[in-house]
Amino acid sequence: MKNANNNSLPRIVRNSQRLWDDAATMPCSLGCVSCVDHPICGGAHNSASFFDCSDYCRCNDKATCDLVCRGNPKQFVERLREVNGLDLKNAPRAPIVSIEALPPMVPLIEHSTARVGTLNSPIVALPLHALLDINAGTLRYHDRDALSQKFGIDPNARLVISGVARDRRIERYWAATDRDAMLEQLAALDIALITPPNYSVLTDVPRTDNMHAMKRILLAAIEMMQAGLPTALHVNARTERDYKRWAELIAERPEIQWLAFEFATGTGRGERLDWHVAQLTALAARVPQPLGLVVRGGMRALEPLRAAFAAVTMIDTDAFTKTRCRQEAQFRPDGILVWRKHPTPRGAPIDALLQQNVAALHSHHIILERIHAERRRNAASRGFRAPNRADRQARQG
Repeated sequence: MKNANNNSLPRIVRNSQRLWDDAATMPCSLGCVSCVDHPICGGAHNSASFFDCSDYCRCNDKATCDLVCRGNPKQFVERLREVNGLDLKNAPRAPIVSIEALPPMVPLIEHSTARVGTLNSPIVALPLHALLDINAGTLRYHDRDALSQKFGIDPNARLVISGVARDRRIERYWAATDRDAMLEQLAALDIALITPPNYSVLTDVPRTDNMHAMKRILLAAIEMMQAGLPTALHVNARTERDYKRWAELIAERPEIQWLAFEFATGTGRGERLDWHVAQLTALAARVPQPLGLVVRGGMRALEPLRAAFAAVTMIDTDAFTKTRCRQEAQFRPDGILVWRKHPTPRGAPIDALLQQNVAALHSHHIILERIHAERRRNAASRGFRAPNRADRQARQG
């Protein structure tokens, strides 16, 4: 968890967008040129006018700062040792675990509150943190029946497990001493896909903290693959160099077949979403194997991403959250999906409303996928080509 006493930084950089890194338009900070981490980091490129990224840590008491920062040397060494340095390529290898095809949308179900029945959906997503009892080092549910009853889902439904959560939840996963045992139990649930915790890669912290978070994501994903779990590597990144490092790693590891990304927070803001889409597209083009992608948030990013990746699946949170707010998904006569108020009597179950919303979102994403595919075919017929290498090879064949 990032609890550093970093309150003075926002007063200096009032506009957080000034911390967005963009090597195409901004020069590298002067202090980065001679930095020992520059070959891995690539340097900071923004308009905030800091000498180097160490200025991002402005804690009054360095001894209490929990960032991965040289300002606290003893803790800095310990944090580097726990991940075996910041280089991604020295991480252990993992076996290739086959991953079956996923539909364009998978609804995320967080709990069964206000429901009494079973959701009729052949595939659902569940939050990773809700399945684990970190203190006991085991799963909260001893079998699929107990898990299905808790979440109100079909016992035979395929499961996608999402590691996206707030820092305080996913930091506890990293602190667990018996992750191997928990992952072994997860593998027994016959999971379709799992994504590792998306440890934060923040813009207002030293770059060493970013690279430490990226290394933890990679190590967590490798542990999952070693346990036999079909895993999508979460490619959190702050800079263009971060994306290139991920691409260099993935190109050498055929066991990485799917990626995960989350647009629901800062990465989904305005033009920054477009920047991340461009970086993900470039990553897919640099990698020899076709890649699948599972995303949370970023509806408008789906079409360009489908042009770059072999398959794209969205973990949808709207069906569940809108149902809790008593809203119903409806299609207008022009085919646009809208949400309308749908009050229910006090104490009445919301199973029917959730079922309706899941079905509507499923249809909506199938339609979107077909529209995107048709546009790509039309673009190809006019002489344009998608940037993804695997897609180009498939068409040429």
